[in-house]
Amino acid sequence: MSNQRSPDLAVIGGGIIGLAIAWRAAQRGLRVTVLERDTFGGGTTHVAAGMLAPSAEADPREEPMLAVNLAGAKLYPGFVEELEDASGAELGYLACGTLLAARDADEAEALRRELESRERFGLPTHRLLASEARRLEPSLTPTMRLALEFPDDHAIDPRRVSAALAAAASRAGAQLRAGAEVSEVKLREGGSLAVQLLNGDVLQPGQVVFAAGAWTPRISGIPQEARIPLRPVKGQILRLRDPAGPGLLGRVLRMFGGYVVPRADGRYVLGATVEERGFDLSTTAGAAFELLRDAIELLPGLAELVIEEVGAGLRPATPDNAPAVGSAVVERLHWAVGHYRHGILLAPLTAEIVLAGLLGEPAPQVAAPLDPRRFANVPVGA
Repeated sequence: MSNQRSPDLAVIGGGIIGLAIAWRAAQRGLRVTVLERDTFGGGTTHVAAGMLAPSAEADPREEPMLAVNLAGAKLYPGFVEELEDASGAELGYLACGTLLAARDADEAEALRRELESRERFGLPTHRLLASEARRLEPSLTPTMRLALEFPDDHAIDPRRVSAALAAAASRAGAQLRAGAEVSEVKLREGGSLAVQLLNGDVLQPGQVVFAAGAWTPRISGIPQEARIPLRPVKGQILRLRDPAGPGLLGRVLRMFGGYVVPRADGRYVLGATVEERGFDLSTTAGAAFELLRDAIELLPGLAELVIEEVGAGLRPATPDNAPAVGSAVVERLHWAVGHYRHGILLAPLTAEIVLAGLLGEPAPQVAAPLDPRRFANVPVGA
C-alpha cells in the first residue's frame, strides 16, 4: 500500500462530468486528482450522441428539468469557446437545430400534441409541412407527413469534448489517473476522508466528488443516508460513415423511437434503445435492425452508409430521472450523478454547481431540483 500526496479534491469518474469538474476546480487553484476505473471518456461518454436538446427533449412529466436543461444549453457556446482555447482542440460543435419528423397519420397527431406542450413552455418551435421540411433537409423521404423544427437545439461530439477536457484539466494542474478503480471511500474519525483503490493505493483528499455514473453504487463505504439510488439504463447505438462525405443531413433528425445526429465530417450517430437490463453491455441484432429500419424509413440515403461501430452504454438514472448534483448530507462529499439522458448537455452546469459547493459559495438557483438531499435515506435500488 502506498499513500499518495493528499489532494484537495478527488474526483471519482473520468467521463465528461468528472473531467469538467476537475478542469473548473483546477482553474480555481485546487489540487485535483481524477480517478478513472478504465480510460478517460471511455464509458457512457464514449457512446453518447451529443445532442444539446432542451426543446426537443422537453417532457411534461419532467417539467422541473426544463429550466435546468435550458440553463445548461445557455452555457454551452461560452464553454465551447473557452475549452477550445484551453485545449487547442476543435470540439465538433454544431448550431444545427433539430427536426422531429412524423412518418404517418398517428405520428402526425402525436406531433401536434408535442407542439402544444412546447408552446405551453414558450419554447421556439416551428410546425413544418412535409414540403417545408424537405426544403430544409432534401434527403428526407417524400412520404413523411409533418415535422417540428427546434432551431435552438444544437449538437456536439462528446468524444472530442472529453479529450479536450482531459487536456485542459491536465494543463491546469489536475492529476489524471486512468485504470484507478476506487473500491471504498472511508470516513474517519474527525471527518477526514480516505479513498481506497483496488491496487492498494490510498488517497486522503480534503473533499470527494462522485461522478462515476451508473457504477457509483458499487463503491463501498458511503453512509446509507448519503447514498444516491441509481440504476443503469442501457442504450444501444450505431455509428455510420458516408463515403461521399457530409451532406446527407445537416440537422439532428429525431423520430419516434430514435434519432440521427450528424457530425461535420460525414459521420452519423444513430440511436438509441432504452433498456432496463442492469449492467448488460451486449449489442444485439434486433436492436440494430429496428434502429436502422426506423431511420431509413425517414432518411432512405442512410441505407448506403458504412457501419463503423455498434456499441452500448449505461445511462445513470435516479428514481425521478433528474440528476443528483451538489453537496451530500455528509460533509466533504459531493454528488454529480444520475444525469440519465442529459449528461453531455449538463456537464458545464454540473461543474459550476459542484464547484460552488466545493468552495462554499452559493449554488445557482436553477440547481434546486438537483439537490442530492432529496434522496436522503432512500434505499439504493429503489
